[in-house]
Amino acid sequence: MSVELSKKGQVLTATGLAAGYDGRAIVSDIDIEATPGKVISIVGPNGSGKSTLLKSLVGVVRVLDGTVKVGDTVITNTPSEEVAKIGVGYVPQIDDVFPPLSVKENLEIGGYLLARHEIRGRIDAVLEFFPKLKAMMSRKAGKLSGGERKMLAMGRVLMLSPSVLVLDEPTANLAPIVATQLLEEYIRGFADFGSTVLLVEQRAKAALRISDWTYVLGGGRVVLDGAPDDLAQNPIFIESFLGGGAATHAPKD
Repeated sequence: MSVELSKKGQVLTATGLAAGYDGRAIVSDIDIEATPGKVISIVGPNGSGKSTLLKSLVGVVRVLDGTVKVGDTVITNTPSEEVAKIGVGYVPQIDDVFPPLSVKENLEIGGYLLARHEIRGRIDAVLEFFPKLKAMMSRKAGKLSGGERKMLAMGRVLMLSPSVLVLDEPTANLAPIVATQLLEEYIRGFADFGSTVLLVEQRAKAALRISDWTYVLGGGRVVLDGAPDDLAQNPIFIESFLGGGAATHAPKD
């Protein structure tokens, strides 16, 4: 990759984390770590707390107990705009772009912390990574396809050169071929370029193919974790997430 899309990755950790709404914990006793150059995925059934966990890491949902750190900096319950300033880029599952605004305007908003003279260079860097967006700069974000919209959402976050990328269900509602490209080409590419990538993904097989380590949530807690090859041989994981006998297709090539 010939452009610098992100800063050198930082370690993102959560220790003893509990988080939720109105003082009620949705996730509890969470210990996770995401490291530079790696894709760390979180999988689990609907309602297991995956999105709540991500939101608590980036300051959207309140942490009730435990600690969140980026590098040596404690960011527990730091407002999301401050989390962005220290290098954590967050792409939510929904409301990830501004539909009435053009592609260009969305990218410019993503660079809101930059000096005016820096924005053009950052947009050029994003477009080199997502070349499909070049021909769509004047198109309203609401008119994009699902895959194009997700590229824009990630591109908007990349405007600030994050060292950590936190992605919530990036392939939701995408066609399988588009989802595969997004995961294997772009998201894996972020990590290969040196970023720290923490990914929530409903497609367990696809997540394992690009991941270096995977956490499995159930009932708001980590019930399994391990390298993809090991999880793909775990009977509990096979039965719950891959379907009996599907494990041989899960590990990375």
